[in-house]
Amino acid sequence: MHVIRILASSLLLILATAAQAQDKGSVNPKPLPPLAHPDDPSVAAKELFGRREKPAALPAHSIGGYARGCLAGGAEIPVDGETWQVMRLSRNRNWGHPDMVAFLRQLSAKVPQVNGWPGLLVGDMAQPRGGPMITGHASHQIGLDADIWLTPMPSRRLSRAEREEMSATNVVRPDGLDVDPEAWTPQHTALLRAAASQRSVARIFVNAAIKKALCREAGEDRAWLRKIRPMFGHNYHFHVRLACPGGSAACEDQSPPPAGDGCGAELARWFTPEFLHPKPGKPRPPLTLAQLPSECRRVLAAP
Repeated sequence: MHVIRILASSLLLILATAAQAQDKGSVNPKPLPPLAHPDDPSVAAKELFGRREKPAALPAHSIGGYARGCLAGGAEIPVDGETWQVMRLSRNRNWGHPDMVAFLRQLSAKVPQVNGWPGLLVGDMAQPRGGPMITGHASHQIGLDADIWLTPMPSRRLSRAEREEMSATNVVRPDGLDVDPEAWTPQHTALLRAAASQRSVARIFVNAAIKKALCREAGEDRAWLRKIRPMFGHNYHFHVRLACPGGSAACEDQSPPPAGDGCGAELARWFTPEFLHPKPGKPRPPLTLAQLPSECRRVLAAP
């Protein structure tokens, strides 16, 4: 019950994130208005970081934890590559630690051989300076998280309007108990296996129904399943999280996932009534700048 309460306390934000991941963007986004009192210590950090449109001119460094930190020297993945296209351009969230940008380039280049897709559709990564976001994710703050759509990249370039308005593929059944056989394919399994098998990947978050399908389809090679972690939402995309890069003293890794493939009792609890229909907890108050690592002040103020 304690675990359920912890998860339920974050459910409002997680469900909001799942919905917002498919919210339409804007072809002509309007800039956020200036803050009346940006130096007020009570101002939410998301309001400050959400207004920084360029990265901090500092050496690349992930600072703090995935859900309480920021990003120095952020790198931008181009919106178009031979084997990837970035979605929801109006959000300006195609930034990350250089290691994340390199990971997405390398993984997408393998996709045609891995599962026959032309490439990947990349969703939210991080803001130019990381930090909390005005809408959506509680994590994605240090440039080591990225969402990848469960929809193959088409063989043509999507228009700006398509990138803002089209939805990813929902591969989960309406009852949440398994994947939708009309949407789920062996290509999804092959892609997730390839991503989770990369040494730099710490975790991949998916809907519990997707984890169930992967457990069923994995075969004898099951070591990679340890990194596949069930989470509310995540039925349109999977969320890749990289481990802190070597030498990143200010970056805070998570504890490793539990041993084993996670396909037994650990997964079964996600299909109990308590997990399928949890009672939402109270939303957490937004983080202030004082609650982030002190180095994030330098990141925010940097040119």
